[in-house]
Amino acid sequence: MSTPSSSPAPMSYEKTPNRSVSVRGVPFVYRRLGPDDGVPLILLNHLSAVLDDWDPRVVDGLAARRPVVTFDNRGVGASGGSTPDTIEAMARDTVLFIQALGYDGVDLLGLSMGGFIAQVIAAEEPDLVRKLILAGTGPAGGPGIDKVTSLTIKDTVKAVLTRKDPKQYLFFTDTAGGRRAAHAFLDRLKERTDDRDRAISLSSFRAQLKAIHHWGRQARADLARVHQPALVTNGESDRMVPSVNSVDLAARLPQGELEPLYPDAGHGGIFQHHARFVPRALEFLEP
Repeated sequence: MSTPSSSPAPMSYEKTPNRSVSVRGVPFVYRRLGPDDGVPLILLNHLSAVLDDWDPRVVDGLAARRPVVTFDNRGVGASGGSTPDTIEAMARDTVLFIQALGYDGVDLLGLSMGGFIAQVIAAEEPDLVRKLILAGTGPAGGPGIDKVTSLTIKDTVKAVLTRKDPKQYLFFTDTAGGRRAAHAFLDRLKERTDDRDRAISLSSFRAQLKAIHHWGRQARADLARVHQPALVTNGESDRMVPSVNSVDLAARLPQGELEPLYPDAGHGGIFQHHARFVPRALEFLEP
């Protein structure tokens, strides 16, 4: 595992500079913060997300004790190249990015589509991945995953008509508590004002939707190949990747562990319940 020696004080995600590394000639943009020593934690993002879509409370909380890396995969945000339209190709690009940073062993936190990617990497590169955190995600062929495209389009149109951010509908429950959590989360995403990332392009968004649709239509996944310890977490009312997928994922992974589903929470459960998620994640990631 990669364990550099020095340990400077963590920097906040709000102020962490954008960096770039060449991955076979293509620039991948990323941010790194936290101590230099310890196994790096690589964060794999959700559909349409760029660097600025990570909740700073989650990133800063994890980076208080762990080296944390967020990044834009190929063709996303400020990274170069064209976005692949399969989860497997996104996983290969992620492995190349990790290798380009010089890491020989990492932990992965995959949210939603990022969780699909994390599962593929863990199965295909078992010596690279030590532990997994799988949030708001599910196995290939899981129920309802192939409906993400239609649900996303429907709620995006609704958001445009009501002048709201689509995440309010897609990530949170339509309750008083869910609406308060959504507003607080969206405010936190605006805290960084300088050197913000580029929004995802329409072509990249379409490629991701195609990849997710195919993942949902695949044959039932064989999870026996994912032997790493895996913490699975979600809200109890996830509409995008129905919460039953998290329960199934934890039960079928050889070393899966299901965190009790967050109450009155949906797809963005780890953001809404960041005060509960971060300590649990850090505990799980201890050597």
